[in-house]
Amino acid sequence: MKVSKDAARTARRIFRLCTPNGQLNEDHLKQSFAKIIESRPANFRQILHELQRLTRSDVESRIASIESATDLDITERTRIEDNLKRQYSDALTFTYSVDPTLLGGVKMQVGDDVWDGSVKARLEKLTESL
Repeated sequence: MKVSKDAARTARRIFRLCTPNGQLNEDHLKQSFAKIIESRPANFRQILHELQRLTRSDVESRIASIESATDLDITERTRIEDNLKRQYSDALTFTYSVDPTLLGGVKMQVGDDVWDGSVKARLEKLTESL
């Protein structure tokens, strides 16, 4: 859906009001959605769409996905968590998974940021350069 500049601006303002101190307040967000649906301002569907996109982006930016070729031990997990919390925030939640196709190393994703330190990625990069 194409969102007009006015609708995007309005959605950003509403979203900022729902995130005092950088933390999303779900009650404020629900009330905002209800009020928008009730009052039906101009471009209300675009505003709702953009507000939903902003919310999804905020939630995804607080999830750190870590993939490794083998199961990581506690010290490795703690080191990764400390580094990512220092770089982003303490509000991160971590999910760990094992993917043997990585061959070695770790692949991490936080929101749109991806770090791929796996052997598989290095081999693919080497293959592309040849």
